[in-house]
Amino acid sequence: MPTFTTNDAIELYYTDTGAGLPVLCLSGLTRDHRDFGYMAPFFPDVRLICLDYRGRGKSGWADPATYTVPQEGQDALALLDHLGLEKAAILGTSRGGLIAMGLAAMMPQRLLGAALNDIGPELDGAGLTAIMDYLGRTPVWKTLSEAAAARPGVMAGFAGVPATRWAQEVSHFYTETPEGLQLSYDPRLRDAVEAAGALPLPDLWPFFDAFAVLPATCALRGQNSDLLSPACFAKMQTRAPHMIVGEIADRGHVPFLDEADALAPLRQWINLLKSEA
Repeated sequence: MPTFTTNDAIELYYTDTGAGLPVLCLSGLTRDHRDFGYMAPFFPDVRLICLDYRGRGKSGWADPATYTVPQEGQDALALLDHLGLEKAAILGTSRGGLIAMGLAAMMPQRLLGAALNDIGPELDGAGLTAIMDYLGRTPVWKTLSEAAAARPGVMAGFAGVPATRWAQEVSHFYTETPEGLQLSYDPRLRDAVEAAGALPLPDLWPFFDAFAVLPATCALRGQNSDLLSPACFAKMQTRAPHMIVGEIADRGHVPFLDEADALAPLRQWINLLKSEA
């Protein structure tokens, strides 16, 4: 199992598949490397490196005080160092996009470019409330099949998703046990998010502006997203007119990234990265 150890002795899991342009994939808040399995077959010419944050997926749990965007950004750079990569592009979903913007501001020399999946410098309150409704809480469903059957009602912003996809999704989030479903991440992540929420939210636009001047940028939005508003998405395009953009129909937070509306701008972004290399 591919792992590396951080400077505070946490063992983190990652996957490293394919060959070519290195793209470091950073998942959403509670999610892990499996988020990017849907898109991987469409990019055989890319080296996809996917990190499980501390406390998520197959990575070790840590002090919840370290479950922060800055620490996770340091861990991402540590993975690049472990792999001997001076630079990589970053594809960040939700939380991963916040990390990408932070790295663009603090360590732009390590980034070839970056893409954001359904995240921006303003976070819609409706989406934040939805996240806190489930974060760190034991699922009410007793089996994966129950959770999959309930998923269309839970994910109201999504349409046209086959039952097989919902079954895949819930298997990423939960582990089925005789006592019921258990979370696939450290439930104390809620403590870290609540602690961060007790502080004033910083102005993230300077971080986006740092992202915007990278050589190749892309931003995607789920058409029905409750975290990235249409107004914020429009403002992002005004601030970064050369950014590649895509809006994914019938998707909320977050798109799966194998939709045609997502693949086209991602391919354009990858081709631009290659031309800049």
